[in-house]
Amino acid sequence: MSSQNTPVIVGVGQLTNRPSSPADILEPLEMMARCTEAAGEDCGASILPHLQSISVINLISHRYADPAAQLAARIGTSPTEKVMTSMGGNSPQLRINETSQKIANGELDCALIAGAEAFHSLKIARNAGAELNWGPTGSPGTIVGDERKGTNEIESRHQAQMPIRVYPLFESALRAERKMSIEENQRHIARLCASLSRVAGSNPYAWFRAPKDEAVIGGDTPDNRMISFPYRKYMNAIMNVDQGAAIILTSTGKARHLGIPESKWVYVRGCGDAHDLWHVSNRTDLHSSPAIRLAGQRAYQQSGIDPSEIEHIDLYSCFPSAIQIGARMLGLPDDGSIPLTTTGALPYHGGPGSNYSTHAVAQIVDRIRSQSSTSHGLASGIGWYMTKHSVGIYSNTEPETPWQRHDFTTDQTSLDGTPHPAVDESPSGTATIEAYTVYHGRSDKENFGVAAVRTADGSRSWANIYDPSVLPTMESEEFVGRVGTITHDPETRINALTFA
Repeated sequence: MSSQNTPVIVGVGQLTNRPSSPADILEPLEMMARCTEAAGEDCGASILPHLQSISVINLISHRYADPAAQLAARIGTSPTEKVMTSMGGNSPQLRINETSQKIANGELDCALIAGAEAFHSLKIARNAGAELNWGPTGSPGTIVGDERKGTNEIESRHQAQMPIRVYPLFESALRAERKMSIEENQRHIARLCASLSRVAGSNPYAWFRAPKDEAVIGGDTPDNRMISFPYRKYMNAIMNVDQGAAIILTSTGKARHLGIPESKWVYVRGCGDAHDLWHVSNRTDLHSSPAIRLAGQRAYQQSGIDPSEIEHIDLYSCFPSAIQIGARMLGLPDDGSIPLTTTGALPYHGGPGSNYSTHAVAQIVDRIRSQSSTSHGLASGIGWYMTKHSVGIYSNTEPETPWQRHDFTTDQTSLDGTPHPAVDESPSGTATIEAYTVYHGRSDKENFGVAAVRTADGSRSWANIYDPSVLPTMESEEFVGRVGTITHDPETRINALTFA
C-alpha cells in the first residue's frame, strides 16, 4: 500500500579504525561524523541539512556532554530532536522501531541513528602515556530507553552480574534442557561459532578477518583460555575495538522529494520490542526468552513475512547462548546450518558497546540492496542479560498495509505477569543446581563457581562454590540437577554450596 509516510532506510555508513599509535586515533565523535557523512553520500542526495532527529547510541569509551548536540554541530545540521539512548545492545534496533513509528505518524521525515566506540584507542593511548583531548564531557542530555540496572543485590553478591558469567549460566541450562552431554555441547557451540567466524572473514568492517574453525574455537590453548565455563576466549564478545556506524531513515515521500533512487530504499517492514522479567532471579527458566518470542511474533505479523522467507539474518551474538536462545525463539535453526550473522558476530566482528546492531542493520541493508529479486532480512538486539529485546524485519518490497508498530504495553503487562519462582536470599538445607558456571581468573586460586539453585520448596537462590577439588569436576561432569548443601553467611550475605 503506497504511503508518503512509509519508513525506509536510505543511507548507511560504517567505519573500523585500527590505530597503531596515538597519531592514528579517531575519537568516537569523529567516527560518528564520518559514518554519518558516509551514510549521506550513500543516499546519493544532499540529506544531512534535512535531518530532524539525531539519536546517538549510548557511549562508554567517552562520556560526552550531549553527544547528539555535539554530533549535530560537527556535521552542520540543527535537528529538533537530539537524544542519547540508554545502555543496551537492543538500543539501535529499538531506536529504529521508535523512529519508524514517528515517520509513519508524520512526526518526522528524516532521522539519523549513529554510534561509535573507541576502546582500542583507549588502550593504545594508555600504553603510550598519551593524553586524549576528546570532546567535552558532562550531562548526556535527553536519554531515551529503559535505564534500570541489569542485576539485583543477590545476583551481584554472588558474582552473577557480568555478561561473561551470566551468559554461561544460560548455556548450562540450555545444555541440560537439550539433554546434551558436556562434550556434545562443546562441539555444538564451537561449530556454531565457527559458522559466525566465517562470515567475519568476508566482512571488510570486521575486527578479526581471519576465520577460526571449530577446532581452534574449541581448543585448549594459551591464546584461548577458559573465561567462564563452558566459554573459552574465542566464544566471548570482544569490546576492545574502534568501530562506528550510522543509519539514515526517511519517509518515502521525503526520499522521493530529495531524489533518492528507489534502489537505495530498504523498507522497515516489521518490528517488535519487549523485555523479559527484568532480573534473572525472577525468570521462569534460564533457557528460553518469552520476550524474544513475542517480539518476533509481532515483527512477523506486521511485516507479513514468514521466517522461512528471510535470507539475511543477524541475531545478537555476544555469547553462544544468546544466539541459540534467539534462534529458537524466532523459529530459526541454531546448528550452524544457516548463517545467523551478517557481520561475523560480536566475538569476531567486534562488539562496540551498545552500537553493534547498527552495524548489523547496515550490513543487512547492503545485502538486500544487492539482490535483484525480493529479499528480506531480520536483525535482533539484546540488552543486559537476555533482558531487553528488539527485532526488526527489512525488505526491498513495500508493505502491503499501513505501517503500524504494535503497542507493546499490553504485551509487556502480560510478560511481567508471568508466573515465576520466589527468591530465597538466605536459604539453608539442600539445593539443586539449575544452572552454573566456573569462572576462571588468571590463576587457579581465583577460580570459583556461580550457581542458580532451587531449594526444597521450589524457590530460586544463588550460591558460590569454592572447593578447588570440585571445580574441575564441574567442567567434566554435568552438575545441573546435582544436589548439594547450601549455607548462608549472615555477615557477607553470601550463600555457599558444598557437596558430600
